Amino acid sequence: MKTLVLLVALVAGLYTMAIPNQKSGVFTVEMKSIPSLRAKLIKSGKWKQVLADLHTKASGSQPFIDYYDDFYLANVTTGTPPQTFTVVPDTGSSNYWIIDANKCTNQACQGYPDSGYTKKRFDSTKSSTFKNLGTPFSIQYGSGSCTGSLAVDVLAFAGLSYATQTFGLASSIADVFGEQPIDGIMGLGWPALAVDNVVPPIQNLLSTLDKPLFTVWMDRKVQMSMGGSGGLITYGALDTKNCDPTFNYVTLSSKTYWQFAIDSFSVGTYSISKSQQVISDTGTSWLGGSQAGIDDIAKATNAIYDSDYEVYAVPCTLTGLPDIVFTIGGMKYNIPSTEYVLDIGMGNGVCAITIFDFDFGGFGPQWILGDTFIRTYCNAYDVGGGRIGFSKAHHTSV
Repeated sequence: MKTLVLLVALVAGLYTMAIPNQKSGVFTVEMKSIPSLRAKLIKSGKWKQVLADLHTKASGSQPFIDYYDDFYLANVTTGTPPQTFTVVPDTGSSNYWIIDANKCTNQACQGYPDSGYTKKRFDSTKSSTFKNLGTPFSIQYGSGSCTGSLAVDVLAFAGLSYATQTFGLASSIADVFGEQPIDGIMGLGWPALAVDNVVPPIQNLLSTLDKPLFTVWMDRKVQMSMGGSGGLITYGALDTKNCDPTFNYVTLSSKTYWQFAIDSFSVGTYSISKSQQVISDTGTSWLGGSQAGIDDIAKATNAIYDSDYEVYAVPCTLTGLPDIVFTIGGMKYNIPSTEYVLDIGMGNGVCAITIFDFDFGGFGPQWILGDTFIRTYCNAYDVGGGRIGFSKAHHTSV
């Protein structure tokens, strides 16, 4: 299973806007952060049922991965005239898909009433540039699948536009998507990861950019996000306003996910000086690792596994917790406890550690560096150079 899309969120009326007066060849777009869907479901008493449904429906070949926490979204348009959609800009996948207004009509496709969000669906009959390829597509996720047919139309975002983007027009989506404020996903991964050999949007737009790269800066919220500005994606340049000007790069070890090697990992008194494979994924909220690695973090933080909520928990007031440290290309990247301890509404002064375990069956990466890491360090995804770079992110609230 190639595709790793890790989705989370819930809020109404999200949008992004392109930043005016942009330099030719450099394009920026704001991201919006959204609050934890997991926290909302816990508060409403629905979380345990969601977990039960997930374990019942999940494919046996897929790891259980964090789908449910604060997330980052952006707007794109498709068609002529343009129709606007709120999507996940996801470096952990490579396909673009949106919901079919004419064929996807169940409640999930419309958005569940308690989600507070009504789906925006693509009406192909209102686009003069639409072309239906008729080829079936299907992407399997841990919580369900997205199926439909392939089509071609104009895709535009952040001032960029590509006239003949092949994309998925979904006639069926997983139930969990119906709870989230998303109309689709825009994969920012490599072609080898794409389902049906579709050319990913970022590959089609490289010649438009000043530099063949994009930078992701996620704003850091000490308190759980309740929506609002969440950061910035800069296409064609490094973001030296919100990030330290010097980026340290490592060469990718695989051009599927944004995958590379770490030199070592440590937390508290525990350390392992062994090269391990990791991926940078904007579509994952937390830090994912093997059971052994997660156990090391839990032990160092005195976290206790809560089987009801399926999270590792600590008292919210606990102080003196160690940094989680990944050494990449000889540089240490420290993640402080203010980033990895999160109040998701479990009550009784209990907070979650933003970690989860997964198993790629020995063939994939050992760690997923999700938003917990990316908020702390800007990530520069250098498509042309086949490498990824990191620099300290700037935040006004911490």
